[in-house]
Amino acid sequence: MLFLLAALTFNLPAYELPRVVPLAEAALGDQPVSITAVANPRSPGGLHDFSSEGDYWWPDPKNPAGPYIRRDGETNPDNFVAHRRLMFAFARDFGALAAAYDLTQEERFAAGAVAHLKVWFVDPATRMNPNLQYAQSIKGVCTGRGTGLIDTVHFAEVALGIRALHGSRALDAATETAVKGWFRDYLAWLQTHPYGIEERNAVNNHGSCWVLQVAAFARLVDDAPALAFCRSRFKDILLPKQMAADGGFPLELARTKPYGYSIFNLDVMTGLAVVLTTPDVNFMTFALADGRSMVRGVEFLAPFLADKSKWKRPPDVLYWKEWPVRQPALLFGAVAAGREDWLALWQRLPSDPVVEEVRRNLPIRFPTLWRP
Repeated sequence: MLFLLAALTFNLPAYELPRVVPLAEAALGDQPVSITAVANPRSPGGLHDFSSEGDYWWPDPKNPAGPYIRRDGETNPDNFVAHRRLMFAFARDFGALAAAYDLTQEERFAAGAVAHLKVWFVDPATRMNPNLQYAQSIKGVCTGRGTGLIDTVHFAEVALGIRALHGSRALDAATETAVKGWFRDYLAWLQTHPYGIEERNAVNNHGSCWVLQVAAFARLVDDAPALAFCRSRFKDILLPKQMAADGGFPLELARTKPYGYSIFNLDVMTGLAVVLTTPDVNFMTFALADGRSMVRGVEFLAPFLADKSKWKRPPDVLYWKEWPVRQPALLFGAVAAGREDWLALWQRLPSDPVVEEVRRNLPIRFPTLWRP
C-alpha cells in the first residue's frame, strides 16, 4: 500500500512495521477477556450484555437519592466503565495482532487475533450479545440509551482487522462464519432498534459514529445496500449538516470540550470517508457545491493540531493538555490532498496514548487496516 503524495512516495506499511510488531508481540502475552468477566450490579442486563453508564451524569446535590443530572464534559469516575475498558483492551490487542499479521503474514499473529475473536464473538460462555441495549444508562432515568451506541465505535477497526485476517490458517471457515454472523446480527440491530434509529438521526458526532460502524460492519459482511445507504448519508446528511463553510463542526465547537470533540468527529468522518471510498468516488476529496469536504475539515483543524496556542476558543474543561495525538485525520488528509506538512505533523505526534479518555476517543489506531 503505497500512498502517493505531492513530492514523495510514502510507504505506510514500512513506516508502521516497527511500531506495530512490538505492540503485537506484547498482545500475544495478554489473555483474551470479554465482558462476561465483570458484571454491572446496577444493570438489568445479563452476563453477556454490554453495560456502561453515561459519563457526564452525577448525583443531584439537591436530591442525592434521586435521578442523576448532567454536567457536560465532566466525567463521573464512579460510573460503571469496566466493560468499556475491556473493550478498549480487546480492540488494542486485536488491532495490533491483525495489523501485524497483515504486515508480516506471520501466522502466530493471526492465531493470537483469532483467539480474541472467539472469546468475544463465538464462545457461548464468553461472547457478547450483539446489541447495546444497556449502554450509557443513567441512574434514575433509563437503563440504556441510543447515545450508548457510540461505545462500540472501536469495533469499526475490529471489523476491518477481521477482513485482513481472511485467508490466514488461523481463521478457519467455521470461525469466520460465526464472527461475521455476530456482526451481521449487530448490524441489523443498529439499523432497526429504536436506539439505532435515534443514533442514525443524531446531527453531531453520534450520527457520524453510527454511520462509521454501519459502513465498517457492512463492508465486512458484504452488505451492499447498507454501504450504499452510508454513502448517501455521508453526502446528503453528515457533510452538509455537520460542517460549516470554514470546515469546522459548530455543534462540536459548542461543547465544553470543543477541541477534543472537533478532533474526534474529524477522525471519525475521515475514517468513514476512507471506508466508503470506491474506485469511482474518493470520499475524502468529494466536495459539496460550496466546497465543503473532508479535506477542508482537515484544513480547518490542522493549524490547531500543529500549534494549540492558536486555538482562540476556551480550552476544554478536561483533558486539554492530553490532545493532540497522532490523529488519523492528518494522515488521511495528507494522502487525499498531497500535504506533506500534514504527514510530517502526523508522524511527530504521539502514536500510542495511555490516557483512558484519549484512548476512548481514538478509535483508529492502526491505519494500515483502513484501506480505501
